[in-house]
Amino acid sequence: MSVVAVATAVTTVLGTTPAQADPGGNTKPPEKRTVAKAEGLAPDRVTAPAIPAATSAELTTIQTRIARYVATNGTKYTFASYYDATAGRIVLSTDAPADVVSTLTTAAKVSSVQVRHSGLSDVFSRRDDVPSFYGGGGITFGGGVCSSGYAVQNSAGTRFMVTAGHCFADGTTVTTESGATTYGTVSNRRLPTVTGHAQDLELIGGSSYAGRIFTGGVTSSTSAPVVAAGTAFVGFANYCHSGRTTGENCGHTANSITAQVCTQTGCKSPVIAFTGGVMIQGGDSGSPFYVYDSAGGAWIRGHILATDGTTGYAEPYTVTAPELGVSIVTG
Repeated sequence: MSVVAVATAVTTVLGTTPAQADPGGNTKPPEKRTVAKAEGLAPDRVTAPAIPAATSAELTTIQTRIARYVATNGTKYTFASYYDATAGRIVLSTDAPADVVSTLTTAAKVSSVQVRHSGLSDVFSRRDDVPSFYGGGGITFGGGVCSSGYAVQNSAGTRFMVTAGHCFADGTTVTTESGATTYGTVSNRRLPTVTGHAQDLELIGGSSYAGRIFTGGVTSSTSAPVVAAGTAFVGFANYCHSGRTTGENCGHTANSITAQVCTQTGCKSPVIAFTGGVMIQGGDSGSPFYVYDSAGGAWIRGHILATDGTTGYAEPYTVTAPELGVSIVTG
């Protein structure tokens, strides 16, 4: 099974409101200018189990070797690796043959590494949003479909929408999935095989973007406000994603925030590895990864990148924000 990038869709959760215009004449509510909540109040804040020093060193060695192997030999094989704090061991998911795996893991104790033989791949595949655009909507160009992530702004206050860097090239003008509305132009792309960065992210700008994300099913028009953004916490078991292919689904457990995933577009790290719940699928790439607070506000933790069908991977907000010099837009 391959790891795929997924696009944003939606489900109904607390605090939802109409999100887009429809034939009945409903329109989006006016935007509210709000301040992001303090991370000390985060609903997912838990104490993560400590990684044993020896295991941490082994994981670093394995991930360094994988990155070098891919840089030297290309992206014929795919790899994803992280420390699963719940199981207490390193997980390596790959479609590489045994002899290649052996050369990458010789530094580790056999008992400390679980090898899953599966492939990983970026996948391109809700639907008809209108400005101000929300995260979790379907966006497209040239037959490729991804999901929008979450709105950010630079120091000048100019707003953009985040999505996955493997979705579209810099300078591309993308539209809503229906093709009815221009969504914006891509810039600031980061992708290993294109720019040499270990990230998978880019910005879409030139239009109006709101601090809200779609909720509900894949054709829903409901939404929830973004109230903050920051780090994910290992061991928290109710993260959500909202993409154009699978809609909004929660119940994801963060297994690692220092994982590495290597697909046909190169090696990305550190990324969030998560399991449980309805897993992301192709077309969900770029969609928001987040947690709800008790008032129905969404705390952004990253955007979706890939999956092997069992484990999903997300680019952390804490990587995207400093890399691009942006901050979260709240709703």
